Amino acid sequence: MDKERFELGVAQRKATLGEEYVSKSLDNADDFSRPFQEMMTEWCWGFGWGDDCIDPKTRSLMNLTMIGALGKMHEWEIHCKGAIRNGVTKEQLRAVIHVIGIYCGVPQSLECMRAARSAMAEMGME
Repeated sequence: MDKERFELGVAQRKATLGEEYVSKSLDNADDFSRPFQEMMTEWCWGFGWGDDCIDPKTRSLMNLTMIGALGKMHEWEIHCKGAIRNGVTKEQLRAVIHVIGIYCGVPQSLECMRAARSAMAEMGME
């Protein structure tokens, strides 16, 4: 493991997903899940989010679109909260959901709308 990239990944992950969520994920990792948590943090967050080529807000919008297309709603809601932390507005969330509806279908966009409402309520964005 690249320790420097891992630490960068932890910082990027906390900035987007929140310190409590990330600390809980890492602290609750056991012998079975720890290698995945470490590599995912290093690779996704240290390598994928660790450069400044694309700003965090744009990365969040990209992630919401891809995760929405995959239909991974638990992850979509987590990343929706992260997108809000990264400055994504209510109007931009709606626009992403519209794109998901166009390319992935109305039922999927309805799922994203439900998750967005939940995330916005939890983040105090109503």
